[in-house]
Amino acid sequence: MKRNTIQLKRREERRIQAGHLWIYSNEIDTKKTPLSQFTKGEMAEVIASDGKFLGIAYLNPHSLITGRLLSRRREHFDQKQLVQRLEAALALRNRLFDKPYYRMVYGESDLLPGLIVDRFGDHLSVQLNSAGMDVLKERVLDGLRKVVNPASILLRNDSSVRKLEQLPLAIEAGFGDPPTEVEVIENDVKMTVPLRHGQKTGWFYDQRVNRAELSKYVRGKRVLDVFCYVGSFAIQCAVAGAEEVWGVDASRSALENALENGAQNGVENRFYSVLGDAFEVLRALREEGEYFDVIVVDPPAFIKRKKDHVKGLRAYQRIGELAMRLLAPDGILMAASCSMHLKRAELLDVIRSGSVKTGRHSQLLFEGMQGPDHPVHPAIPETRYLKAYLARVYKP
Repeated sequence: MKRNTIQLKRREERRIQAGHLWIYSNEIDTKKTPLSQFTKGEMAEVIASDGKFLGIAYLNPHSLITGRLLSRRREHFDQKQLVQRLEAALALRNRLFDKPYYRMVYGESDLLPGLIVDRFGDHLSVQLNSAGMDVLKERVLDGLRKVVNPASILLRNDSSVRKLEQLPLAIEAGFGDPPTEVEVIENDVKMTVPLRHGQKTGWFYDQRVNRAELSKYVRGKRVLDVFCYVGSFAIQCAVAGAEEVWGVDASRSALENALENGAQNGVENRFYSVLGDAFEVLRALREEGEYFDVIVVDPPAFIKRKKDHVKGLRAYQRIGELAMRLLAPDGILMAASCSMHLKRAELLDVIRSGSVKTGRHSQLLFEGMQGPDHPVHPAIPETRYLKAYLARVYKP
């Protein structure tokens, strides 16, 4: 099959040769290979400035990430190869977990750039976050049916990433009749999550390990879960023996879901929901003289783009200090961030500066990241996005 070719500028091949999969628009020699000749999602051969073959990529001439490498071989990327990569992704998760609840495909790290698949037993929630994967939609659905044999597949194509790719937003059935809600079992706790109308794919599997770690510190304690969503940290803390758990969120439906999850696990009498803006709620709790032994602060991304960094970092600092002022004299703080543009050192500094401002001493007990079903691609630092620190914060 004859393909179009994109040629890179001089020395721009080094990152690709080092293992990265992305090709940025400013790395392409557009005089020799104009981007106007390509259609959205088209596959093309990638060559260095000296003509050396680098691989096969699918393209989006309208995106900053113009190319995403699918193969370093010249042969056509066909259905057989797609299925093989899905099988390889599933094999890893089968080694990690004894129950079918996990992120099954994590984009570039599973050599399927732009594809996200979360598994909830017999049901799959799928995001096609790039033009190339969007073009391959039917092949992806066929591959998932062959490899997993699910009861249903829901396409959650409503992510903000699709806007950057200039792709339409929609939530639709890809196969079968996807339910509105699904069950998830994580750290031996069973919960119900909104599949169709929840955040992202419906659940955040990336925090699994960090939730398990936090559970070691909560028995008999009073816990505050800020940005609690459907109670992912909160209910697991209650099941782990917390005496009392408060969940704060701005979404009424999420809190209603959290209350249902509390009842499902027999801890409804220990879970209290608080509806409102997290910053305002924390200030109000401080004014009311409330204190908590353990506080979780796991906000949505305050820094979605590089230009938001200064403003977003201030938001992390403010919420961190507010949380510390609510900690008991000898408390535990779990601070997390899913902002790719926030450095790990900056989140750690949020804890340091908050400790100083509140007259406390902090001790780092645990440093977390996303779980192993979100494996890191060693050449793509962007795949290591989640940061979490567990610290003891006390008054010496």
